[in-house]
Amino acid sequence: MVKFIVPAVVIFLVVLFWEKINEVIYKKFNIKINYIILILSILILGVIFALLYF
Repeated sequence: MVKFIVPAVVIFLVVLFWEKINEVIYKKFNIKINYIILILSILILGVIFALLYF
């Protein structure tokens, strides 16, 4: 039961405080986290499609 509740609470808190998390990372590293997530998701999809193709 705990292994389902804890990740749900963590995901909820990340979604709730996304703007503050994004601002902190932008101030520290001068890069928006949205770009990092976009690049990673495109890269993961590319790898999955490449593995399905070959």
